[in-house]
Amino acid sequence: MNIKSAFDRIFQMPEFPRVRKTDPETSFQAAESIKPVAERHFQVILECLQAHGALGKDGIASLTSLDGNQVARRLNEMQKIGLIHLTGKTVKSNSGRSEREWSA
Repeated sequence: MNIKSAFDRIFQMPEFPRVRKTDPETSFQAAESIKPVAERHFQVILECLQAHGALGKDGIASLTSLDGNQVARRLNEMQKIGLIHLTGKTVKSNSGRSEREWSA
């Protein structure tokens, strides 16, 4: 997928539920505040995977301005809209545990 068509898909992305009805008010506030930032995270992650090939969450974080938590929150959303996919392989995380490998 070329970068232009990928970004076209990002800007038409669906709303993702980032909070449950039973969550506290602070979670609703956090979910609302991430909406404008999430698209930028998608772009950074996609560009990283296209430039460097398949990586795990920690690998993506180490090569971008995002921290591991920011990356982790976007990966499943990006998979749902078809921007990235799991390779079926695992890589070592910063903590030495296995983590899933993602590819654009």
